[in-house]
Amino acid sequence: MILVGVLILVILIILASCVKVVPQATALVMERLGAYNGTWPVGIHFKVPIIDRVAKKVTLKEQVVDFAPQPVITKDNVTMRIDTVVFFQITDPKLFAYGVENPIMAIENLTATTLRNIIGDLELDQTLTSRETINTKMRASLDVATDPWGIKVNRVELKNIIPPAAIQDAMEKQMKAERERREAILKAEGEKKSTILVAEGHKESAILDAEAEKQAAILRAEAEKEKMIKEAEGQAAAILKVQQANADGLRFLKEVGVDEAVIQLKSLEAFAKAADGQATKIIIPSEIQKLAGLVSSVTEVAKEK
Repeated sequence: MILVGVLILVILIILASCVKVVPQATALVMERLGAYNGTWPVGIHFKVPIIDRVAKKVTLKEQVVDFAPQPVITKDNVTMRIDTVVFFQITDPKLFAYGVENPIMAIENLTATTLRNIIGDLELDQTLTSRETINTKMRASLDVATDPWGIKVNRVELKNIIPPAAIQDAMEKQMKAERERREAILKAEGEKKSTILVAEGHKESAILDAEAEKQAAILRAEAEKEKMIKEAEGQAAAILKVQQANADGLRFLKEVGVDEAVIQLKSLEAFAKAADGQATKIIIPSEIQKLAGLVSSVTEVAKEK
């Protein structure tokens, strides 16, 4: 009974080992009697005991490998160190399992040689400013080279570009000189703008003063004009009043029916006003002279009485 129990236990263990569950983003490369038998995708699978075996478990996720800095020489003979980061994904588990012995080492060496070829055609300044171009060229070259291994290179990034110490010192001095030059330019631009603003302020002030003086002159002229108009209107009104009064007086005399003597007397008064005590020669009609004599006679009679 003990032997039967042990035998049953061994059979159960063997059967359990024949059941394989492949998780997500994973594939199993299977061999039967040492030969490739197939690739198991996600799910539950059963294998033949002793005959079948799992040759390689392959992860289908995107993987990242950070390679150590590699020494490279530019076109102008400057040695620098560049480390790269490669993002790749296994697309064919069979080719990955049987294509190359050590895929990661193969990718690292291929990356180093590709990087040396690309950097060798560029000068130092181009290398420092053309990261996107270098990344694109490296990805294209690595993708073609790793395709027979069942690997797809998605991205290649230059992580660090480390030039020699002397080059770094020269670059720092150049950057310092460039910053000082920009500072001087900005300072000069600031002074220029300040001077322009001051001049513009003086100009605007002069314009405003001239405009104010112009407006003041216009207002004074308008005031003088209004004054003259008012005075002329006053004089015209006064003349109109005098003429109206004279017309009213004549109309009154006409209405009351005065005789010729009164009219001549009024004429004499008008000539007296015209003379106004001035040395002026006035020719008086004979009728008025007679009337003047008559007035004198009447005055003398009145004085005697």
